[in-house]
Amino acid sequence: MSRTGTRPRVLIVGAGLAGTATAIRLLCFARRPLEIVLLERRSDYRSAGVAYHRDGNPWDYVFNIQAGRMSVFREDVLDFVRWANHEADRSGWPEPWAGLRFVEQGPAPRRIFQDYLSDRLAEARREALPGVVLVEAEGEAVDLEVRPTGVDVTIEQSSGRGGEADRSPAVTVLRADQVVLATGLELREPVFASEVRTHASFVRNPYSAAGIRKLVSLPSESTVAIVGSVLSAYDSAGLLLRQGHTGRIHLISRTGTMFRTYPGGHEHGVLRLPCPKTLLEPYRNREEFLVRIRAEWDTACSTVVREHPDVSPVVVAERVVKAWEPHLPEAIERIPTAELRGLLDEFGTALAALRVGVLEYTMAVVERALHAADGAVRLVVGKVEAVRPAESGRLAVSVASPQEEHTIEADLVVSNFGRESDYSRVDRPLWRNLLRRGIAEPHARTGRGLEVDGRGVLLGPGGVAGPVSAVGALREGDEIVRNGRTGAFTFNLAAIKNHSIAVAAHVIEQLEVEEDVSARIAERSSARTSEWTSEWTSVGSPARSTAGSTAGRTAESVAGRRGGVGNLEEAARGEFEDAVVLEARRLASRGRIERNLLDSRLDACIRSMGERPAAAVDAARYDRLMRAVVNRAAVERLTDVSVTPRQLRRQLGMATAEEQEE
Repeated sequence: MSRTGTRPRVLIVGAGLAGTATAIRLLCFARRPLEIVLLERRSDYRSAGVAYHRDGNPWDYVFNIQAGRMSVFREDVLDFVRWANHEADRSGWPEPWAGLRFVEQGPAPRRIFQDYLSDRLAEARREALPGVVLVEAEGEAVDLEVRPTGVDVTIEQSSGRGGEADRSPAVTVLRADQVVLATGLELREPVFASEVRTHASFVRNPYSAAGIRKLVSLPSESTVAIVGSVLSAYDSAGLLLRQGHTGRIHLISRTGTMFRTYPGGHEHGVLRLPCPKTLLEPYRNREEFLVRIRAEWDTACSTVVREHPDVSPVVVAERVVKAWEPHLPEAIERIPTAELRGLLDEFGTALAALRVGVLEYTMAVVERALHAADGAVRLVVGKVEAVRPAESGRLAVSVASPQEEHTIEADLVVSNFGRESDYSRVDRPLWRNLLRRGIAEPHARTGRGLEVDGRGVLLGPGGVAGPVSAVGALREGDEIVRNGRTGAFTFNLAAIKNHSIAVAAHVIEQLEVEEDVSARIAERSSARTSEWTSEWTSVGSPARSTAGSTAGRTAESVAGRRGGVGNLEEAARGEFEDAVVLEARRLASRGRIERNLLDSRLDACIRSMGERPAAAVDAARYDRLMRAVVNRAAVERLTDVSVTPRQLRRQLGMATAEEQEE
């Protein structure tokens, strides 16, 4: 086990949103010395990733959702807005942003999120306990090899020495006790553009510095073809229109799906709706299943309109999809794998449009140009078959639709950021090696993302292969079948917030288990140590069991050892509930002093629970087991999406007086 002094090491591969969020949680959660290495292969992506880095996000690009939902902390919904209004350095900001007071329901430019995440990471670093350190490293992880004492991670780093011929990457091997993969979205190369990938008039990635330069330097009268009508298409079209573009902009969509505009004052909400029972009937065929969905959908939408008149008609669909999420995993179980994959491919964009909208700031300028008689934007429904150089020097886009096939000649073709979610097709050394070694496996049911257990630990063909966890887009398929997420909500900020909490808590628990086992080996006989280790295994360490375990089953196991308490219902009462709330508040606290106070109160609470063993050694073991149970229950509380963040704050006693009155 490689350590810095006596510190275990956690390596996070990827320092974008998911990696940074996980590092923040690790810095806050750690109660013992720990080294956190945050590895990033692109310095401009650090604390940003592809979605938020400054070079790919001009000031006109705003978040798809309201500023009030962009906090990296689920339990502190307005943190980003407070930062933007009171902490952000606005010295280089242009108008109107430089003088704007940000509000919860309003827009905010995406490029400032990189500064926000950097500031919150720095804050977590300052407030970490002594001995908990963060190392920000540059390089690309290309291979992992699981050893009995940890994971050897092969990292390539550009040397940057001498001329081009001398710039071969330097290779190092870093030993880590735990690895967290936060590699973000993978790029899919569009087959239809194989002839023009390097053409000057083709933009493969509209969120790259090169792509932005082409958009902003384009003559205003130029014809533009944007492939796709998802959210990134609105960014590109809106950027052109705001700078006075007058030429035709073709939005080419296979389905013709357009996203709706959020109403002013829109707030996130969770409704309780009846279970769509017919979706739980046996799956017969695609056509019959779609008929059932439409009938249940119409009923659910009518229920919302009738029983919740305060809900804007624009977001009725969002409320229904959200209310259905707890029931979708059971419905998905009944769909054969091939059929499920086909449905996801066919309706993926439509599901995304039902689940999320677009801010008026982005959409208004596009809608005006789309609906005006002489508007610059035209929606073209059809599939792009090919993009080829035309004799005129422009690019010819061949579009096939059920009615006709036609060609659009354009001065610039923009291909929206197409992500590759099938990791058997990702052509990067890390994924080729992880699949080859059996450390990772593509998600079997959906073909999207990787197989993980309930706590985010990677599963290979034979189960857990090592202490390797995943956050973010890598868990897309699992989010669909386990949690009923749809569209971008399988990998967006909301999902990442929960992933970062659960994975960081799991990693800390595993490191504490390892340290405690090592300490007991030195103190006790091998027989007693084996007994102690089995106690920890019984609380459901995912590193030892592919099934994992919930805090509930763990509580039952430990509660059976408490004086007269033998079931979960009794164990969860009184002192146990108090302990869970204290632990949840400790996990949510960002200040060292407050965490220490809550930690002391939690220890006292646990020592008062039930009848502790008389022997000091057994009492200490009991306390550690109960601490693990309480921690898991607290994590479940913090990641419970059946309540809104504000409801969560009230449950945990963290709400301000103003929030209590809402």
